[in-house]
Amino acid sequence: MPTAKVAITIDERLLREVDRWVASGEFPNRSKALQEALLSFRQQRTRGRRLLGELAKLDRQEERALAEETLAADVAWPEY
Repeated sequence: MPTAKVAITIDERLLREVDRWVASGEFPNRSKALQEALLSFRQQRTRGRRLLGELAKLDRQEERALAEETLAADVAWPEY
C-alpha cells in the first residue's frame, strides 16, 4: 500500500508512551505504532456504527416484553 509522510502534533506524554512501545519491541518504529493505532481507531468506529445501526432496528417494546417474559420465567422473586 502506498504511504505518505505527514507531520503531526502530539502530546509529549503520549509520544513517550509510543516510544516505550517501540523500545519494548511492540512496534518497529513510531510510524508503525501510529499506523496501527489509526487502523484500530477506524475499526472501532466502523464496529460502533454497525452496532448503532443494528440497535436502531430493534423494537423497544418488543425487546422489553421479551426481557420481562424471560425474567418472570427464570427468576423466582423472594418473599419479604
